[in-house]
Amino acid sequence: MREIVLDTETTGLDPHSGHRVVEIGCVELWNHLPTGNHFHVYLNPQRDMPQEAFRVHGLSDEFLSDKPLFSTIADAFLEFLQTDPLVIHNASFDMKFINAELERIGYPEIPMKRTIDTVLMARKKFPGQPASLDALCKRFAIDLSARTKHGALLDSELLADVYMELLGGRQVKLHLDSQVQEPERTAQKNSNMLKYKEFFPTDDELHHHAAMLSKLSGAMWLK
Repeated sequence: MREIVLDTETTGLDPHSGHRVVEIGCVELWNHLPTGNHFHVYLNPQRDMPQEAFRVHGLSDEFLSDKPLFSTIADAFLEFLQTDPLVIHNASFDMKFINAELERIGYPEIPMKRTIDTVLMARKKFPGQPASLDALCKRFAIDLSARTKHGALLDSELLADVYMELLGGRQVKLHLDSQVQEPERTAQKNSNMLKYKEFFPTDDELHHHAAMLSKLSGAMWLK
């Protein structure tokens, strides 16, 4: 089963107020485990960067000035997503921005039913407890040392680990690993069943066998 963990960084909180996506990070999962394949891009929002947003992700107007527009990467982005489920932390936020960008260039929106919201998963699993990405990483002892600021790709990688823990953590991983290894074990077992061991008679056994044959009349071994 293929899934995509997705995160965005933006210029603000509401795309309908003119705010735009400035970074997209995606991590591919296969049977809930990262494959190493990812999609990552910074985008020129064609507007200024508010200080409030800059303090969150550190992406400045100068840094983003030569980055591509969303319209130029949309096809590659959608090709990476394909039609697979999207694992997102607070999915309604990221999806309203992604769909606003798609609408701006005349592309159809991505339906919310494709999303798996890890905030909802966390609130169901730990009622009344903090459900931020930072809080969940600390709960599951996931290393946060590289997260000095928000970043779409890094946050997607962290969320992939959080998602695994929300699904059952190490037990799920061991179960998935066993599914992968089982065909190898079965093949090895079948291979061992086909092998046979050769036995050779000793000189003493041959001597006794010849003595026994000499006492027999018409023994088939002598024909």
